[in-house]
Amino acid sequence: MIRSRLRIAAIAAAVTAAASLAACGSDSGSSGGDAGPPQPGGTLRYGLSQAPTCSDPAQAGTNQTIYVARQIVDSLTDQDPATGAITPWLARSWEVSPDATVFTYHLADGVTFSDGTPVTAESVKRNFDAIVKLGGAKAPLGTSYLTNYVGTTAVDRLTARVEFSKPNAQFLQASSTTQLGLLADSTTAKTAEQRCAGDNIGSGPFTYAGWRQDASATLAKRAGYNWGSDVFAHRGEAYLDRIEFTVVPESGVRTGSLTSGQLDAISDALVQDVPQLEAAGGRLLSTPNPGVTFGLQPNVTRGPLRDPAVRQALLPAIDRQQLIDTVLGPQFKPATSVLAANTPGYKDLSAQLSYDPAKAKTLLDQAGWTPGGDGIRVKNGERLSFGVLFSQVFGGNQAILELVQQQLRQVGVDLKLDLASISEVTARQNSKDFDSVYYNSTRADGDILRTSFGLAGRNFSAREAIPALDEVLDSQLSAGDTAARTQLIQTAQQRIFEAGLWVPTVELSQAIGAAGTVRDLKFEASARLQFFDTWLSGR
Repeated sequence: MIRSRLRIAAIAAAVTAAASLAACGSDSGSSGGDAGPPQPGGTLRYGLSQAPTCSDPAQAGTNQTIYVARQIVDSLTDQDPATGAITPWLARSWEVSPDATVFTYHLADGVTFSDGTPVTAESVKRNFDAIVKLGGAKAPLGTSYLTNYVGTTAVDRLTARVEFSKPNAQFLQASSTTQLGLLADSTTAKTAEQRCAGDNIGSGPFTYAGWRQDASATLAKRAGYNWGSDVFAHRGEAYLDRIEFTVVPESGVRTGSLTSGQLDAISDALVQDVPQLEAAGGRLLSTPNPGVTFGLQPNVTRGPLRDPAVRQALLPAIDRQQLIDTVLGPQFKPATSVLAANTPGYKDLSAQLSYDPAKAKTLLDQAGWTPGGDGIRVKNGERLSFGVLFSQVFGGNQAILELVQQQLRQVGVDLKLDLASISEVTARQNSKDFDSVYYNSTRADGDILRTSFGLAGRNFSAREAIPALDEVLDSQLSAGDTAARTQLIQTAQQRIFEAGLWVPTVELSQAIGAAGTVRDLKFEASARLQFFDTWLSGR
């Protein structure tokens, strides 16, 4: 068996790319000057750009939802945002079998859920069993992390052995995610719908004090909490007494509420808001998201996107730098691959994404798509027109796609924007009811490619088997050697492009506006907010 300290070293080597997570946004949150030592107490008022979709961490998918749900659960492990290393949390040590099919976690003693029940090896079993029962439609990320799950055995009260029928090299990192955070028996026994409705019980540093679907969520400090992650900067309870999340969809209203003192921090702050924020004593915190970039995933069974040449032509038809310069700002970057540049296993494929409309036109000409009277290309009576399904899960999505729409029209492609609610997008993704879908997926591990593009994953492209791709996506789960796994993940990115299964646009960054009184508001390794060390000065 491989002892935990050796495994940590191996994982750290594998995820050194994640170190850049700390570069932009994981600073202390100070706005200048010495505020003195952290002071406990106070309520932080936070403005979400979109409503959290579900109070259950296992079913959480959007950033705004995870900002809330992350705070109520602890995970077996944590991931250091500065190094990518997997570090202790509820599990103080662990072993991984040489073939990566058995993961044995040794839990800390004395940990309890907020209802007073103990956190034990049986808790691990009930949580993972319940996630598998929820299924991929309700808990797509959690179930993908538990691919080929055989079961969990409580070896003793504090030792949980998690077994898989096939190698699962990504699982150690997965055990640090929000979706695999542990919940009490009273929560795991609920139906999926009941788990989304509010008062879920975790062992985390905060508890739910209120939940109004699509409107607000309130968290209260967990009294007596003293088993925080090794990544946390202090021990004991969280500093904040309460966190009040309210939904403020309009960007200008969020910024105005922050600068006027009605809110303390906000999501999706815009670069043009920085002068206003700084004039009011605030600042912009940002960090790039690891994982799959924002992009269009084609349904290869519908319309002109059935033609591989059309899918290939879309890659050089998009001016990604113009998207940054026109819509977003300098804290964002153009996509240069399927994965964001700070994701373990990233491969720079920017040469294939250079803006070259002449090349796009040539590819379409060669495939028999000729310009029609209105400039939109036609082949055998079919217009080169297709829709893109998207939601405003990120505030810049519509503006980005409107500019992409203009760029594609210049090469004879008619892109129709199909804006829908988050819940409708999810339902239509699952039923493959779209021409293409625009989204991103965040995770600080290259296995996110298998989740998004694998034949047994979400497979929104509705594709049939592609052995050259499927083999590498599956093989990286078996790779015990760090360098070998990285090579497989890099190969997968190239083959995704070759099959025309992803048309990337930009890398997502979290951009948080914070008042000068907000200290130590930090991002965790997957670029989601962690409020445990956060405190308020001048109150």
